[in-house]
Amino acid sequence: MKILVVDDEMDVKSLFEQKFRKEIRGGVFEFSFAFSGEEALGYLAEHSSEVVMILSDINMPGMSGIELLKSIRADFPSAPPQVMMITAYGDSQNHDQAMQLGADDFLTKPVNFIELKEKLLLVK
Repeated sequence: MKILVVDDEMDVKSLFEQKFRKEIRGGVFEFSFAFSGEEALGYLAEHSSEVVMILSDINMPGMSGIELLKSIRADFPSAPPQVMMITAYGDSQNHDQAMQLGADDFLTKPVNFIELKEKLLLVK
């Protein structure tokens, strides 16, 4: 399963590669990374049919995760990836807005990788 992780924190890439090392090696998950909403849209424009799941931070400079979610739902309706929003702020406003805009799930930071792994395996 191809997963696009969108987060402005550069260390997220090494964290995911470490936490999912076994699954990556076994071909269960394939991760790609974008460090902004704009970069994520560019990636999706070239690879939209491949991406099954998007994990996006909400609070990013430039395009927020909420704006990214709006764009994904508007621009990629024919191959809609599942979108899981991740934020350090688990407030109900962010949660409600994300769910109204079509998010499939919502996680708070720090990410519980055991829970995330279980959720991702259910998507497959």
